[in-house]
Amino acid sequence: GGAATTDADGRDAFREIIPGLDGEARRAFSIGEALFDVDWVPEPGVPDDRDGLGPLYNATACGACHPGGGRGAPPIDGGQAPVSLLIRVGVGPDGTTPDEVYGDQIQTRAVPGLAPEARVRVEFEVFDGAYGDGTPYSLLVPRYLFDEWSDGEPAVPLSLSPRIASPLIGLGLLEAVPEAEIVAGADPDDLDGDGISGRVNRVRDVETGLLVLGRFGWKANQPSLRQQTAAALAADLGITSSLLPDESCTQRQVACLDAIGGDDPEINDRSLDALVDFGRYLGVPRRPRAGDAEVRAGEDLFHRFGCAACHQPMMMTGVAAEAPLSEQPIWPYTDLLLHDMGPGLADGRGDGLANGSEWRTPPLWGIGRTLAVSGHTRFLHDGRARSLAEAVLWHDGEGQFAREAFRTADAADRARLIGFLESL
Repeated sequence: GGAATTDADGRDAFREIIPGLDGEARRAFSIGEALFDVDWVPEPGVPDDRDGLGPLYNATACGACHPGGGRGAPPIDGGQAPVSLLIRVGVGPDGTTPDEVYGDQIQTRAVPGLAPEARVRVEFEVFDGAYGDGTPYSLLVPRYLFDEWSDGEPAVPLSLSPRIASPLIGLGLLEAVPEAEIVAGADPDDLDGDGISGRVNRVRDVETGLLVLGRFGWKANQPSLRQQTAAALAADLGITSSLLPDESCTQRQVACLDAIGGDDPEINDRSLDALVDFGRYLGVPRRPRAGDAEVRAGEDLFHRFGCAACHQPMMMTGVAAEAPLSEQPIWPYTDLLLHDMGPGLADGRGDGLANGSEWRTPPLWGIGRTLAVSGHTRFLHDGRARSLAEAVLWHDGEGQFAREAFRTADAADRARLIGFLESL
């Protein structure tokens, strides 16, 4: 529900602009959409406002990681990692220090004449479990293997944080939620004793230098759509901007440093703003089956099982420059807070105030459209879950109560809960 929903369906369900925006916003959206889809090329390229790719990169276009504006895919059968799976890395006790050679992300592609940082492969181990009624299930545990290091194997073990690209719908609406509303939902010391202790992340705003609320990314490690977009351009495509003007070569990567050339920055502010506006103005598809009796029954279970404690159904946006984003009730099913999800999902890599087992509650709106938009049903931060049921079964830590309620429910109620999620 809400005024910012669209009638988009099928493969294009995540590509529709929020209704009611003025002509200027619609123009910015169209320019940004073209930039989102364009393949960048190494310098010197034609046209020269689309060159600057690399020297090290993971993808050639934003849309390569977010197909259709949706969720990226992991390797479906193991094997070489696809472009939409990124590996963040770090060293030190909390994994937050960049490696002195490979930095904080492994770039698996490079411009001609330069070697990619490494080749990444994924193997899956199968873990077997059973529902309360004896029905068996299996979960996949990924293991990441690296070879063909460009500058030799890392001197110290790396903390690895694999990340799948997230859907882009409703980002402008989430940015418009007042900070006070997000902070009010936090309960870091679990004072109400419900086992849920959401925490805010505080991260550096690169424009002001201040520590501010993080709300985007798997660990709420980005404070704004503008910074999130600039960070993805820099780390994933090797495209510099006025916000993040440095290439991702470290001082130890001499060949990479030698390969830098061309415009500085590689994307101008007007293009960056248009790309940000594309993300800001993407609407959320309407829920056609929200009123069905079985969907309503599943929604009731979603609350009874405790899922809504973190996947908070409704938020209000604050005053925004654009009327369709301003003071709207939205239904994202997130609290935008960090929660400890237990050792099974932990990556051991901190990010801002987030520790190695904390993740931001991902919004669930549109999750039922994943197959139609992205062509797969892989979920969680690294895509290990092959279905929504497996995603629930991976919940631990603060999600353990909800997981056990689902796992021990009868088959009909489990199906109702999944049916509700598929209606979102």
